[in-house]
Amino acid sequence: MTVLVTGATGNVGRRVVARLLASGAQVRALTRNPDTAGLPGEVELFRGGLGDAEPLARALDGVDRVFLFPVPESTPTFVEQAAAAGVRRVVVLSSLAVEFGDGNAIGERHRLVEQAVADAGFEWTFLRPGAFATNTLAWAESIRAEGVVREPFPEARQTSIHEDDIAAVAVAALLADVHVGKAYRLTGPEAISAADQVRAIGAAIGREVRFEVVAVEQAKARLLARGVPENVADTLLSLHDQRSDEPVPTVQQVTGRPARTYAEWAVDHADDFR
Repeated sequence: MTVLVTGATGNVGRRVVARLLASGAQVRALTRNPDTAGLPGEVELFRGGLGDAEPLARALDGVDRVFLFPVPESTPTFVEQAAAAGVRRVVVLSSLAVEFGDGNAIGERHRLVEQAVADAGFEWTFLRPGAFATNTLAWAESIRAEGVVREPFPEARQTSIHEDDIAAVAVAALLADVHVGKAYRLTGPEAISAADQVRAIGAAIGREVRFEVVAVEQAKARLLARGVPENVADTLLSLHDQRSDEPVPTVQQVTGRPARTYAEWAVDHADDFR
């Protein structure tokens, strides 16, 4: 079995690659910079992006299954090339935001990808994680420099999920037929506030980290400065606004082990905050 992993150099994609290799699958990766990808030597690398028809066709030749990092603008090209190559199964890294109704930019983008893959007739599984624990890596610079996190909603609770738990479910969906046609909500095992996340990071690095409340306008300005589109920034802030997610047991149901807590994630990433 040959599996193409797109987004293979990302936080989830790297772990999908590692888990597929451990399972004995033949793994390919599509990346714009194969020389600096830093992927294991067993991975067959192809240079290009999802919107590049010819490189994509070469990467898909002989591929049975694909882990798809969603890029709505490139999805028509991907669907056309994957269908022509005879790809059978596509596992999409989507977002829980698709379930939040119309009007949120994140959900709309992921919904377009899901619909295109389903309409094309592939065997599909949609992975819909909520908040990624890795989103809080955005705090790393201010923690290292000042020992502080500045956010507008200290009590907003999220069920942040470890990226390796997403990867574990992705690989199960790629390899096992039982997951075909399923849209999986993915969360961590607990709803934890932003303030408690900061405390967990402090415990992991052995250093006190302060939480400083800032205005929503300041938080939005920071997102825009990082290159986040304004409609996406507005969606992110509205989702964080004192919202409380509810955890679901999908990770345990699919993998047979509980999802990792945010505190475990903080220990795994302690060096990023030191």
